[in-house]
This record gives sequence, structure tokens and C-alpha cells, in this order.
Amino acid sequence: MEKKPYITEAIIGNSNMLVSLTKDGQAQRITWPNIDFPQHLNLFYTGIRGIEGSIKTFFLHENVWRHQQAYINGTNILETVSTLGEVGLSIRQHDFVVPDQDVYIRHFTFRNISDYPQNLDFVIYSDFMIDEKRRYQTVMFDEETDSFVHYHREYGFAIGSDTNVKKYQCGATFKETNDGYLPGKRIANRSSAGIEYGPIHIPANGEHSITLYIAAGAGSKGALDSLKQVKRSSFDELYNQTVKYWHDYLDQANPVDFKDERGKHIYERSLLMFHLMNNKNGGFIAAPEVDEEYAYSGGYAYCWGRDAAYTATAYARAGYHERVRHFFRFASTLQEDNGSFEHRHYLDGHLAPSWGLQIDETGSILWGMHQYYLLTNDDSFIEEMWPTVEKGADFLTKFIDPVTHLPLPSMDIWEKREAEHFYSAAAVYGGLKGAAEFAAQLGFSDKAQRYIKTAEAMKKTILQIGYNETSGSFFRAFHLRLDEPAYQNKKAQGKDVAMEYDSKGYPVYRQIRDDVIDICLLGLQVPFDMIDANDPKMKQTAATIDRLCRSKIIGGIERFPGDIYISGDPWIIATLWLAIYYARINQQLEAKKLYNWVIDHATELGLLAEQIDKVTGRPAWVLPLTWSHAMFILTVLEFKEKGIEV
Repeated sequence: MEKKPYITEAIIGNSNMLVSLTKDGQAQRITWPNIDFPQHLNLFYTGIRGIEGSIKTFFLHENVWRHQQAYINGTNILETVSTLGEVGLSIRQHDFVVPDQDVYIRHFTFRNISDYPQNLDFVIYSDFMIDEKRRYQTVMFDEETDSFVHYHREYGFAIGSDTNVKKYQCGATFKETNDGYLPGKRIANRSSAGIEYGPIHIPANGEHSITLYIAAGAGSKGALDSLKQVKRSSFDELYNQTVKYWHDYLDQANPVDFKDERGKHIYERSLLMFHLMNNKNGGFIAAPEVDEEYAYSGGYAYCWGRDAAYTATAYARAGYHERVRHFFRFASTLQEDNGSFEHRHYLDGHLAPSWGLQIDETGSILWGMHQYYLLTNDDSFIEEMWPTVEKGADFLTKFIDPVTHLPLPSMDIWEKREAEHFYSAAAVYGGLKGAAEFAAQLGFSDKAQRYIKTAEAMKKTILQIGYNETSGSFFRAFHLRLDEPAYQNKKAQGKDVAMEYDSKGYPVYRQIRDDVIDICLLGLQVPFDMIDANDPKMKQTAATIDRLCRSKIIGGIERFPGDIYISGDPWIIATLWLAIYYARINQQLEAKKLYNWVIDHATELGLLAEQIDKVTGRPAWVLPLTWSHAMFILTVLEFKEKGIEV
């Protein structure tokens, strides 16, 4: 498959289908029938031929065009305007997925901005590697519908238009399409096709429009049936229906009074983006996939319990209670027999590629369920979720180091280190406190007391022996696992280290106290409320984080000193995390500065990346990140609660 860009500029979809696009309006990925997998698109280029005096095909992804891009206000409809000024041509392109049909609409309006008529052909190079397979692909021309069908096994995509096909070639190469060599082959065991629509007659200062339909369905027949159904409606009907759907969706949100229009725009875009990241079965993905080959990461289009718990909480606080309840029903199906929640999952419920248990995921899901109940006071939710909560909380009370009273070693929030992490302990604390309220409500007082006792023992350990007076911060973890060279190095430095053997006799090396300053230590307060916000140790920890993690050139907060992931940039979630904490201790000016930094580093479309390049100020990795948008919503609502103007 063609190498895809790592930065996605825009997304559209309908919770079954997710489409990623670049700033020139070119579709890069189409994921269906779930929004995480499989991805079917290799290339889909659009362009025009027939410019007077040129035999060239001008594809819209080429550098000769000037592009402007924006979402239609209050919708997930993307508008891209591409201009070729020297020939007097402008193309306005609308991309959206129909809300109740798995059909991707691409509408092109060609505007002749010259004082002479133009006769053009609209050219498409369509290359689908369905199910991410290079082999076994077929593309065929269906004469009845004047359309093209790419299919492989249970997946099919039919490409049709409201304009008749002029020329085509199933199996065409990009060069053949570019050269206009389309001799009319009707079927090929290939992934690509070249298509030409026209001629398009555009009078001086006039316009002409073409609509493309990319309809998904079960195999070739299902795709054609889907295409026939959608073509019963005009473009205007589909467009207006989609506008209404998104406006009605935003109307469901709790009202927030914004003074700043940019902040309001990002808030609404966050809500609209949540819908696209929320699969039809309730699951959330962390982000649209950008790194299928795992070149720089382990992939993003999966459901993490941790990310999803933050997202669900933000979504519920914004007013979307039913959608969040649907997520928790989905999450319940992911629980292991022992009560834990593993690292991450595909949206079909299967375990995704993993690198070990992260105990904060189990704690976060239980915490999120409790947050939902606090918002809704829906006793039926407690009854429905109690079997999940009970199994999870019982597991958490057993997954405890009998000496430290902290959760046993597992992978950390950043998925790099195994230890008894303080952030993980805070998440487990939050989950157990919530589970205790569920148990008490249902009359299980013994369980409620056990959950509270386990949670309070963790808190006691962290307050009594978990603070590092030397650094002015809580420790990040106890019993940090090391490889042997690191162990020997730490030992030579006089660090407190230990060696033990696992059940198979392999040596395990550990550093007793991990003293790295990390933004995740704010989790002791935000959001899990283990340590009081005004506790002197908590306040000093936050001050130390600010001093050591604030990015030197562009500002924003990095995760921890020495971070090397991507390029060790400031993160949106880290910056907003500190903003929320400052709001809680009434440092409103500092909180607002961090919030404004995030607004200043959103994209023009109002999307939030994971990281911001610490030199250029541009998105450095993964755009949009669902968790970043969740933290933005949580920050706005925290500010409103504290009387801070947004």
C-alpha cells in the first residue's frame, strides 16, 4: 500500500466509516465497517484535463494548485477550495459521509473565473487495496449503473456519479490515467481504475458541478445496492440532510457561554470529532490511524480503556449521556475473566496488539463509570454495570503489593516502563472509591468497606513515603524494572536497587524509587482526587513539573524531562492537565495562559494534535488525538465551574 502521510489534516465519517483527508482535499484512508479496521484505500486522485494549450492532467494534489480548507460551520462536512489562478479555474469540493448510509459523497463545483468558456474533463484515478491486501483485488465496470466496483471477499466499494462516464479502463495505471489512455477494459484482477467524466462545458464566469458517490457494501452486490439507494436522492437532499444531522447533534450538548469565538469553535469541533471517533458499537479509538507500519509508534486506531474513560467523562459532562452509556456497555464486553481490562482492543472486541497489562486501564474504566453515575444519578446504570464493577474491583483489591500496598508492577501510562506507578495507583484509587459507592448503594457494605480500605492504604503509602524532598515532587513509581546494564549503572551510582527472580528463574532488576518528574503525577489529584489539590506536597509537585517540563522555545508542557518520543515535544494533554490543576488551586492567570496556548496551537480546522513541535509550533504527531479533545472539553467545563472566563 502507498505510504500514507503521518499528519491527517481532516476527518469525516458517520461512526461506521471514517475518512482521512489531507490539506489538498485528497482522501488518504477509508476505514469501514468499523472506524479502526480494515482500511481499504490506496490512492484516490482527482484532477482535470482540457486546459487550453495543455495536454497535461492537473491533479488536485499537485503543487500547482492553491488550497483553502474549512469545515462547514457546525458540521463534519469538509470544504476544500483549489484554485489554478493562471488558467482561471477554481474547484470547490465538499466531502462528507451520509449519516445513515455508508456512502462517501464528493461534490465538485468547477468555477470558471476567466472571461472565456472552458471545456474540461474530470479525471479520477481510483486504487482500492481492500482489506489492506495487495492480492486478490478486482475492479469492474457495471454498465447498468455506469459505475465501477472494487471488491474483495466481503467488502465492496462502488464508485458512481450523477454524470455519465466518458472513458475508462479497469486496471489502468496512474500513468495511463494521467496520459488519458483509457481504452475501455471492463474488468481486471487489479486494484486500480482510470475514469474520465465529461466534457464539462463551463461558460465564462459560470459553474458546473459533479457529484461522486463512493458506496460501501457487502461484496460487489452490496456495494452496487448501496450506490443505487443513495442515488435516489439528489446531492442537495443529501447535503441538507447531513447538515441537519450535525446541527441536531450539536444541539444535544449542554450550553456553554463562550466569550472567545476561537475557543467555542474548538469546543464544538471536539464534540463533532468525538462522534467520528465513536464507533457504532460504542467504542472510542484514540485517533485515526497514521502509522500502520508501526514505524514510529505502536499504532493509534485502537480502543484504550484509559483514553476512552477520559473521553467518555468529557462526553458525558458535555451532555451526551446515552452515547456514553453505550460505550460502557461495549467496555463491559472487553473485561477479562479475572476482572481486569487488558491494554487495548479492536472495536470488534478482540484483543489488539499489546505490550502488557496496564492496571490504570481497569481503574480508569471503573472511575469513568462512577463519574457517569455522578452526572446522571441513574440507579439503573449501577444495577446494569454492577457485575462489571464488582469483578473489576475484586481484581484490583487482589492486585496489590502486600508491602507497599500499591498495585503490583504493570506498564505505565506512557507504556514504556514496568513499576508500581503512582499514577496507576491514583487511577486504581479512583476506580475503587467509585466501586465502593456502587457497592454501598446496592447493599454490599462488606465489599464497599474492602474497596475503601484498599484505596486508603494506597493513599497512605504515597503520602507517608512517596514524596521526594530532594526534588520537590512525589516519586513517579516504586520498583521500576531495569535491564541489566541500567541496573549495573544505577548500582554504581549508589542508587537503591534490587534484584529478584521470577517464577521461571529469570533475574528481574529494579530501582526501588523512580524519581523522574512527570506530568502524570498530576493524576494524583486530576482527575482521581487521591491527594487534595491544596496539599503542600501536591502544590510543590505541580510547581516542579511546571519548572522542569515547560518547553523552552514555544512553551507548552512536555511529559517529562528527557522524553524522546517523536522529538520530546509539548503535549496538548500535558498542558491542559496543568491548566486544570491550576484552576483548582485558584491560580487562574496561569491556568488561562496554558489554555490559551492550546487554542493558539490548534489547527485552522480546530483540531488538536497529540504533540506540538517544540521549534516550529506545528502538529508533530497524530492529528486529531481524541484524548487531547477530551482534555480540552474537561478544561473548559472546569473553568466554567471555577468562574474562569472562556
